[in-house]
Order: sequence, then structure tokens, then C-alpha cells
Amino acid sequence: MRIAWARVLGLGSVAFGSLFWSQEKFEATTQCQSKNEDSSQLELKLVQVLFRHGARTPLKSIPDVLEVEWVPNLLDVPPHTHIDYVVTDLDGGPRPPSPVEDSYRAHILTGGSYPGQLTTVGMQQLYDLGKRLRARYIQEVPFLTSSFSPAEVYVRSTNIVRTIESAKCLVAGLFQQKQADVVPILTAEAEKEILYPNYHGCNLLRLLSGHRWAESSTLPAIAEDLKSIQGALGIQKNVDFILIRDDMVARETHGLACPSVLDSWRAIVERRAVDMIYHIYEPSKRENLQLCVGPLLHTMLANMDEKVKGVSPESNRKLFLYSVHDTTLMPCLMALGIFDMKWPPYAADITLELLEHRTTKEAFVKVAYLGQEQKIPGCSGVICPLAEFQEAMAAYTLPIDRYKERCDKTEGLPAKP
Repeated sequence: MRIAWARVLGLGSVAFGSLFWSQEKFEATTQCQSKNEDSSQLELKLVQVLFRHGARTPLKSIPDVLEVEWVPNLLDVPPHTHIDYVVTDLDGGPRPPSPVEDSYRAHILTGGSYPGQLTTVGMQQLYDLGKRLRARYIQEVPFLTSSFSPAEVYVRSTNIVRTIESAKCLVAGLFQQKQADVVPILTAEAEKEILYPNYHGCNLLRLLSGHRWAESSTLPAIAEDLKSIQGALGIQKNVDFILIRDDMVARETHGLACPSVLDSWRAIVERRAVDMIYHIYEPSKRENLQLCVGPLLHTMLANMDEKVKGVSPESNRKLFLYSVHDTTLMPCLMALGIFDMKWPPYAADITLELLEHRTTKEAFVKVAYLGQEQKIPGCSGVICPLAEFQEAMAAYTLPIDRYKERCDKTEGLPAKP
């Protein structure tokens, strides 16, 4: 059984039980508690932002349905998003090959564009996110210097053009194209990537849950709705709700025509796509989320721990930027206990702030999603003591060495279809 690279990143009744489980957790997280530290006594020490790329061309068009023109000028680069940057591997060497990007460029959409490419709209979305971060961390709180410095800011992206360009646009908005040096955007080779659930790099993840992609469309309630919408759209070929949603949202975001029949199906498409992804990630089983995003969560926690202990190899580092995908954000939100059963929009962000009490030197963490503060289950308040946050995340974090060991240990597991 193989899972195409583009399929893994396309995002790229069991569902009802999942819905109730998640809604209960989400409602608990959004209730503010009074047991919070006086924020005026807290000093910002480190910020980490995990963000989805901006609007893009679809990965596939819905077959047998009204075609639209994805013309190349939809990808024109706004002048205000230009910066001087270089893409390297994690050690500063040449950019690794990208099988994901190669798979996109093996096909051409109607109109002449490639699938999965960041559009002008998407570039502006990330520029605007950068401006929001600028307002927060340069204008409101004098935390970052006003121009980009590689000593202060670390930029990491999956090795795909749309995430690389999204990172570039965010940096342009954050620093208004002011830079003291070239912006290095670091990437990893595909087999070692930890910024998304890596079904190709982790054998155990592929065996445990790779089959759930196809299986999710066969769940009775989902299958029934899928059959109905295929009939309404006149689709003869094999599709699923994730594909339909991807094309539908891409069209709507760019003002392109959608089949009118989708007007009455929009809510169902959204819900069933999320039900599918919930089944795929199966968050009730801790190991699945560990293998999906455990190394990434461990890295972000390690960044905070090193800062608190004063052992960071880059003592002046203040900001970590991670340019990723919806398929990264959703399992992270599930692990954090704040997934709201809604597909993360383009340019969605999860922000983690590390704060320190000016007198006691106690460390705290504050999490925001889409700019809104969140209370993490297991934390005594929105401003969460670092020790509590570490404990809350302990079930899901996974050091990279243990991740590699577990990914390779598949003996005794039954083969999956």
C-alpha cells in the first residue's frame, strides 16, 4: 500500500463519537479561569509560530464538474512581499530534492498553473499575518528589533514551494522588507521531515494509520453522504470529501465559479471532510498523534526549556517560525486539546509564547490559535506554568531519537491493506 506524497499533504458512525469527544475538550479549553498570573509582571522571552501556508491552487480539480481557469497570473508576486532569502538544508547546505513538489509539477491544471501553488491571494494572507505579528511583537511590545536578524529569528519550512514562499511573505510583513542580512529558510529532506505526519519516513505510522485514509470514506454516514453528493454533482469518478472541499475552498477564495449545487452542500462537505481527517488521525489513540507530530512538539518544548535554562545554542534567538500545512495544524490542535472540529483556514497560526515572572523567575506558556488565547487542558489558566504545560504535553511529545526507533520497529504488526 502506497500513499502519494501529494495526498499526504493535501490537506491533502465513528465520526459522531469523535465529535462529542472533541467538542467537550474544546468547550473546556475556552472557559477562562481566574487563576492566572498578573500579566504585567510577566516578561516575554520567546515566541514560536506554527502557521499554515496561504491560499493556493487546488491539488486536484473535482472531476466531471464545471472547470475553471487556473491561469498563471493568479500567482503574480506582490512587490511588497519581496525579500532577499535563501533556501538551505538544516545544516546550511543546498536545498534538498522535493518529491512532493515534483509530484505537483507532473500535472497542469486547466488554465496552465500547477497544483498546490501559492497564489497572490495566499501571499497577501501571509504578509497580513506577518503584519499582525509585527503589531504584537514590535509595536505593542518592543520584543523584536524592527528589521530581520538571523540571530533573532529562525525560519523553518517544509520543502515545498508554497510553504517556503509563505514563510518569505510572512517575514516581509513582519519586518516590512527591512533586513540586516539574507533570510535563511531551512528545510529538511523528505524522508526526515517532522513538520507533517510523515507516512513515507515513518514505517510504523504508515502501518498503523496509513490505511485509514481510504477507510475514512467507507464509514457508513460519510459513505452515504458521499454517494448523495456524487449524484448531485454528476461525478462518476472516485472522489472524497477532502478532495471536494479542497477544490471548493480554493475556488471560493479566488472568486472562481463553483457548481451551484455545492451551495446547499457546503456545510456537509466541511463537516464530512473534518470527520474524515478525525478518523485518519484517530486522536483517542495517543500513539497516532505522537507519530504524527510528536517530534515537532518535542522540538518546540525543547526550545522553551533551553531558553529557560539559558543553554540555547543561539542565546539571542527570540522567534521561531514554522511554515507548515493544515495536516500539521490539525494533529497539533488535537494534541493540545483545542481542536474545534473546523478545518484550519489558509494562513491559520498556532502561537506559543514563553513568559517569565520578573520577580520569581517562574516560566509560563500562553497558547493562541487564530489570534485567540486558548486554555490548554491540564493547565490551571490561559497563562500556564511551564511545568503544567510540559505535563499536559508529555503524552504526545516524542524525542527524535525515540521517534526514529519506534518508526523502524514494525515487527509483529499485522500488514494493513
